[in-house]
This record gives sequence, structure tokens and C-alpha cells, in this order.
Amino acid sequence: MQTYVALLYSIILGEGRRLVMADLKAMAEGLGLKNPRTLVATGNLVFEARAGDIAKLEQRLEAAFEKSFGRHVDIIVRRADDWLKLAAGNPFPAESAAAGDQVAVRVMRKPVAAEAVTALQACVGKDEKMQAVGGDIWVFFSRETPTSRLLTATSHKRLGVGTSRNWNTVRRLAEMVGG
Repeated sequence: MQTYVALLYSIILGEGRRLVMADLKAMAEGLGLKNPRTLVATGNLVFEARAGDIAKLEQRLEAAFEKSFGRHVDIIVRRADDWLKLAAGNPFPAESAAAGDQVAVRVMRKPVAAEAVTALQACVGKDEKMQAVGGDIWVFFSRETPTSRLLTATSHKRLGVGTSRNWNTVRRLAEMVGG
């Protein structure tokens, strides 16, 4: 058995309706995934399953989500060892220690293209930092800059399918999978 982390892009099901994590867990159990557990109410799922193709697992989860909740949501899946590698690759450890909610990673389905990373550099504000690591985008957002051009520049339209998690969540998911 392999441990996986699944990240939902959105848990908004419609106007005034949010996904309940117990329902997400039940969906995972219905797929035969073992020991499903969630972290905070933002669409983070950890589970065990037979080792297999990540893309097929993402498709299975997305199809089950749409069938269960009536809405398509992109779901990014990483193996536990890949998640631990992502967490260990945080390029902003000092900032993360000081303010874990200001450091985020955009976890990508496919690695971000070099030209997209270059374009993002132009959006980095005075008190912000951005770095691509392993195809994902790490960002340190400043509290001094209330509106960030960088935040809007890390969209699906510009970078492809992905979803963001702050350092606190990344670290806690790493702890859940054995890091």
C-alpha cells in the first residue's frame, strides 16, 4: 500500500454550500481507499491505496467527486514521499518559521513551464519572494502589501491546474504521512 495526499482545488459546491470533510472521507471510503483522513476544512485528504498511476487516481477521485457532489473539482494527488520532498524543498524556511501563513506553495498537476516562471518574476512585489522548486511555485507574501499581483498571476489560466496551500498545511500534511 502507498500513502497519498490529495488536494482539492475548491470545496465550494455552490452558493452558500461547502463540502463537509466527513462527506469527502465517506467518498474516499466508497472508492475503496484505505484509512482516509482529512486536515482542516479546506480539502486535504490523506489515504492509502495500491501503488498506481497518479493521473488515473486523480481522474478516479475527480469522477467520484462530481458524481457525489454534482460539481467538477480539480484534485491534485502526490505520493507521500513526493509530499515529503515538496515540504523539504521549501525555499523560505526562515519566513515559514516566523509566519507559516505567509508562505504558500502552488502544487501543480504538471510542472510549471520555464516561461511562466519568468513571467511570474515580473509580478513579485517589493516585500514578496517567489521561487519554482520541482515544478511547483513557492511564494512568500508580505503583510505589508495588502493586494498582491503575484496572487492573481498564479491562476489556472496562467500556470495550469494546481492549488495552493500555506506552509502550516504543508507541514501538517507532511506530519500526517510520516515526515
